Amino acid sequence: MENYEKRARLELSNWQAKMIKRPSLFNNLTKGMQNRVNQLIPERVHQAMTTAIKNLLRATLIGSEYTTQKPVSLNLTLEEREKQVQSRLIFYRKAAAWEGAGTGAGGLLLGLADFPLLLSLKMKFLFEVAALYGYNVRDYRERLYILHLFQLAFASDKGRREIYQKIYHWQSTVQKFPPDLPLQSIDWRQLQQEYRDYIDLVKLLQLLPGIGAVVGAYGNYRLLDTLGETAINGYRLRYFNK
Repeated sequence: MENYEKRARLELSNWQAKMIKRPSLFNNLTKGMQNRVNQLIPERVHQAMTTAIKNLLRATLIGSEYTTQKPVSLNLTLEEREKQVQSRLIFYRKAAAWEGAGTGAGGLLLGLADFPLLLSLKMKFLFEVAALYGYNVRDYRERLYILHLFQLAFASDKGRREIYQKIYHWQSTVQKFPPDLPLQSIDWRQLQQEYRDYIDLVKLLQLLPGIGAVVGAYGNYRLLDTLGETAINGYRLRYFNK
C-alpha cells in the first residue's frame, strides 16, 4: 500500500504541474485555428451542443438520475478503490468508443445524437467514481465537485488554471456556493463554450462520411481517458489533503 501511495503521489504531482502550466505559443495558435474552424460548423450544430450541455449538466445538480450511487466503504485502501475506478474507466471507454463508432457511421443525424449520449456517459462515470472514493453524491456539494472536475477536464489552457485553484482550495470554494441556489454560482456560459470548443473539431470530423465511425470511436475513447485522468487525480488531491 505504501509503495502504491508513493506512486499515486508522484502521478498527482505531475498532473498538478500540467494544471498550472502557462499556455504556450503553440497552444494560443491552435486556439486561433480552432476558432476559425468553428466558424465553418453550422449554427444548428452549435445550438444542439449548447442545449445538450446546459440541460444535462443542470439535471445532474438538481435531479436524481445520477444520485443513486452509494459511497463505498471507508475501510478500503486507495489502491483498492482505484482498482475499481480503473475497471469502470475501462468499461466506460469501451462504451464510449462503441457509441462513437455507431453514431459516427450514421451520418449527420446520428452524429448529432452522439453528443448528448456521450455527455450522459461522462456524467455517469463521474458519479460512479465519486462513490468509489467514498463520497456521497446525494450531497449537492459533491455534485458541484463533480461538475468542477468535468469543467477542468475540458477547459482551455487559461480556464484550467483558474478551475484547478478552485478544486485545490475546495473547502473554501464550496462555502461560496449558496446551498439553496447553487446553480446561480455556476458560470454556465464559460462551461458550455470551453467544453464545446474542446470537442468541436472531433465532432465535426465525426460527421464526415467514410471516416466518421473511426473518428467517433477513437475520439470518444480519448475523451473518456482525459476525463478519467482528471477524476482520479481530482479525488487523489482530496485524499492526500485530508
